Amino acid sequence: METDRIKIALDCFNERMSCSQAIMCACAPELGLDKRTALKVACAFGGGMARMGEICGAATGAFMVIGLRYGESSPDPNEAKEKTYQATREFVERFKSINGSIICRDLLGLDISTDEGRNSANEMNLFRTRCTKFVKDAAEILEELIFSR
Repeated sequence: METDRIKIALDCFNERMSCSQAIMCACAPELGLDKRTALKVACAFGGGMARMGEICGAATGAFMVIGLRYGESSPDPNEAKEKTYQATREFVERFKSINGSIICRDLLGLDISTDEGRNSANEMNLFRTRCTKFVKDAAEILEELIFSR
């Protein structure tokens, strides 16, 4: 099931946006955030949080989208917070069931926080092969989880 949002996420990633930026860019306008702001907000999250190999940027981009969809800023946000946390946990469960982890270094099989790891990832073309899959998986899960309901 490839929707416009999934296609946009993949196109953005192929245009050299980070994984987190691609997810945010594809979804944010529908959720009240312009493309420029979405790219800026998501900028630090690529490569598992600033290339530290931590939580996958496609996942953190999805977390931001979930927050934009369900989050609340009122003085009594408990219901919205619970809905946001529930959707985030469900996203993580689905992403892990497909890929085994949400941790970038585990997903790639190497640590991109080091020069050696980053160089190996580039040589093996992991950012264009595996990461493209993670962006697609995250976009598909979001489509089912929050946009199809």
